Amino acid sequence: MTSTLGDPRLVRGMAAQLNRRRECIKAGEKPLGWKVGFGAPAALEKLGIQAPLIGFLTDQALVASGSTISLAGWTKPVAEPEIAVHMGKDLRAGADRDTAKAAIAGLGPAIELADVDRPPDDVEQILAGNIYQRGVILGARNASRAGGVLDGLSGRILRNGTEFAQTTDPQALTGELIGIVRHVADVLAEWGEKLRAGQIIITGSVVPPLWVEAGEEVAFNLDPLGSVSIRFAAK
Repeated sequence: MTSTLGDPRLVRGMAAQLNRRRECIKAGEKPLGWKVGFGAPAALEKLGIQAPLIGFLTDQALVASGSTISLAGWTKPVAEPEIAVHMGKDLRAGADRDTAKAAIAGLGPAIELADVDRPPDDVEQILAGNIYQRGVILGARNASRAGGVLDGLSGRILRNGTEFAQTTDPQALTGELIGIVRHVADVLAEWGEKLRAGQIIITGSVVPPLWVEAGEEVAFNLDPLGSVSIRFAAK
């Protein structure tokens, strides 16, 4: 089982973040799921952590694919093409790989929107700020990928209609997908939460994050599952 409780930075950061989540839900936002970040090997080493950081998503984060979002007031905006895991069953802490696979109802493409508005080397502040989360674009769930099957998946990222990056190994920068799902379930249990059926996990950027500017469009094609896109405006 992966743990946050041995690192005071993680303890303080998660406590602040989950208090913020409770306030959001009390204000009427509905839980959507979870996100992981800083899971690439270089990021783990830089931050001195053993596993990716975890943040939360609510329904207020949802942005429709193909829409335009204003960057007014953002500090350093970034777009991250990700695989979304759609949970079909609750998953308890300490679950084995087969149980975790059985809990996954399907996969789909996603783009996370983030704003790096605080130091990227301060683990406590990163967590307290919900890992820079500002929005998420979700594609349709593909049930043929129940169990977290990644065979044959490839990602192409288009910037203003031109291919900018691609990958045939969507786990290379994020870590192994089933391991991520188990890690989320383990950490949530430490904090009295549960990874529940109907929730999603966005599992980290499959290519290095894209720093974006107003006037740009980013599309993520997760072949053969589908695509999502987003445009950016100054205001």
